[in-house]
Amino acid sequence: MSETVNLPALGESVTEGTVTRWLKSVGDHVDVDEPLLEVSTDKVDTEIPSPVAGVLEEVYAEEDDTIDVGAPLAKVGDGSGTSSSDVPAGDSDHSEDESSSEPSASDEQTENDAAPEQSETAESDAPAEPEKVAEESRPEQPSEPETVPERPAAASESASSSTEPAQSSSAPVQAETVDVTGNAGYVTPLVRRLANQHGVDLSTVEGTGVGGRVRKEDVLDAASRSTSSGAPTPAAVSELRGTSQPMTRLRSVAAEQAVSSRQTTAQVTTVVEADVTPVVQLIERVQQKFTEKTGKALDVLPFFAKAATQALQEHPIINATVDGDQIVYPGAENLSVAVDTDRGLLSPVIKNASSLDVAGLATSIDDLAERTRSNSLKPDELSGGTFTIASSADRGALIETPLVFLPQSAALSVGAVVKRPVVVVVDGSDAIAVRSIAYLSLSYDQRIIDSTDASRFLAAVTNALENDDFESQLGL
Repeated sequence: MSETVNLPALGESVTEGTVTRWLKSVGDHVDVDEPLLEVSTDKVDTEIPSPVAGVLEEVYAEEDDTIDVGAPLAKVGDGSGTSSSDVPAGDSDHSEDESSSEPSASDEQTENDAAPEQSETAESDAPAEPEKVAEESRPEQPSEPETVPERPAAASESASSSTEPAQSSSAPVQAETVDVTGNAGYVTPLVRRLANQHGVDLSTVEGTGVGGRVRKEDVLDAASRSTSSGAPTPAAVSELRGTSQPMTRLRSVAAEQAVSSRQTTAQVTTVVEADVTPVVQLIERVQQKFTEKTGKALDVLPFFAKAATQALQEHPIINATVDGDQIVYPGAENLSVAVDTDRGLLSPVIKNASSLDVAGLATSIDDLAERTRSNSLKPDELSGGTFTIASSADRGALIETPLVFLPQSAALSVGAVVKRPVVVVVDGSDAIAVRSIAYLSLSYDQRIIDSTDASRFLAAVTNALENDDFESQLGL
């Protein structure tokens, strides 16, 4: 018996999805909830799991195909080809194969349909090894390669391309998207490029992602350990040099939204600097205790988030949206937090962020960032934001001018925190001291937000960072 796997609903406004990568090939065994493929929508990239344990018998959508929600993706069963679910309408070839109860007739039909491809396979330098399921069901004719059962015709091209990338010199793009290296399992192109750049053997890296998948952080940690041990680091040369590749659906949608936002709004940016020495000193003082209690490290972003959400309550125009000739002031501060992922920047949303203290914001930011990078977000967690905050601290950038995406009207970028000599007042006299300084860049839609509004908002943020008692908000 078999069960059809359909594209599930991935959010209220999502009506279709694009198959970006098959993680399993026809004939592969899958467990319950084991990912079968990756799907990209205009909201999120996600993995589609198998609802049952069994064998992937057939696929109905190739990579880069766009299908509607509810449409069939694949068939998972016991390998016999019989189905307990409806076969997709119009797929008469599949219906004939599945309705046949004579094994010999089915084998004969499969051989006849696949004869041209079978001949090409027999002439190749490295013929594919038959699947275990087919091995158990075929007649014992080991010396005749033409009797090796082929995969179902509808999926043969997908299965061949996804299981033999290393054997075909004509498929470099496919080799970029699927990689099995030692015990590393499937890794993304970014992870593999990082491994190549830093000379890291992926088979030696223990993955910390979902299902043990190797993430870029794992590669960077391995590279750091290798560097500290004295091993030379090869020069970084990207595999993308001299190549071209299509935009992912997520990148394409983001590009359209970015252009639309720039054409619709009148965006300008105001920059101020903030003395965050009190925040940095507080983090240094409580870091060990906070980590022992939460299991997470404390950084500056939750403090900036708290200062910003407080200022939004005082200056709601920064949190407002435009609806025709109306200015709409939301009743909550829903904070979009920019997260760097292998697929590009995504901005999951902390709903009603102003109700959280620093500890709550730290927990929410860590949770959303981790689930964003592991494709575990719910689609609705990427919508509903009223204001965006982004940090370039880990990249060392001092100033960035963030882009405001509709329907929001403003976005705040936090630059790297650096120590600098600055002039301070000590006992009524000027003096030079080493302080921790960060630049805050606010981009905003000047259709409704004036530069004076932006300056007042930034002044409220910097005042909170320099003077508020955040220690009482850490729950220590």
